[in-house]
Amino acid sequence: MSFITRGFSGRSRERDDRLPPGQTLVGDFPVLSAGPTPEVDTAEWEFTIRTESGAQHSWSWDQLTALPIEDVTTDIHCVTHWSKLGTGWRGVALDTLFEDVDTDYAYTMAHSYGGYTTNVPLEDLLDGKAWIAIEFDGEPLDPEHGGPARLLVPHLYFWKSAKWVRGLEMMEDDEPGFWEQNGYHLRGDPWKEERYW
Repeated sequence: MSFITRGFSGRSRERDDRLPPGQTLVGDFPVLSAGPTPEVDTAEWEFTIRTESGAQHSWSWDQLTALPIEDVTTDIHCVTHWSKLGTGWRGVALDTLFEDVDTDYAYTMAHSYGGYTTNVPLEDLLDGKAWIAIEFDGEPLDPEHGGPARLLVPHLYFWKSAKWVRGLEMMEDDEPGFWEQNGYHLRGDPWKEERYW
């Protein structure tokens, strides 16, 4: 995969308690991707959670958007040192999707259309911490920002919020995904500056 970046224009760091260490406040929304933007039609889109037993829980676009949609206002932080504060999203909580999922495993691998992967502990996806986001700033999520749907895990560095998400695979151990195999931290807590191994 090639690395694509567009639109980063940061201001010098202003002292703000919402900014983790080493972050720069931006007003725009930089685009960073580990490859080209895939074209994903909502008529073909599907999200699946696969457990260790082989059970699959799947939702079409219509089934996902028929679930309770939450409004989320949150700060986001990229490992490349930019932060955007007070961003507005709409999406389905992972808590909703995991209601009928039976698993004893503590880790997940997020899979995206286009082949991207990232590992996320299950505890970082539940209890109101993560969503399948379908809107940003009152509009359908733009493809360059992960539309039609992306994982939103705002308390971790933004590479964990997988764009173009298509599913989660339950894992017994915390195996590294794409960026983690290339030197990024397994968890990615911005407040601890868990950027790299």
